[in-house]
Amino acid sequence: MEQDKSLPSWYVYIVRASDQSLYTGITTDPERRLAEHQSGKAGAKYFRSRGALEIVYLEASADRSSASKREAQIKKLSRLEKLALIKR
Repeated sequence: MEQDKSLPSWYVYIVRASDQSLYTGITTDPERRLAEHQSGKAGAKYFRSRGALEIVYLEASADRSSASKREAQIKKLSRLEKLALIKR
């Protein structure tokens, strides 16, 4: 089965952690990735000492390269800038 090229295949996401910190990452399946972060299996080491609560921001990207570039841009933002991005 061929993937529909009109649909985004990669996403940049921000997860709010139990300590209210924000974690940014990329994935092809946001729901699966959040479940991995929450279960501790295949999740980021970041969530070993804090729980992953919810995805608070999701942005579609055309491909892995553009998602990675956008992830890097978001990671450079201050916490206040990230919160403003989430509110939009």
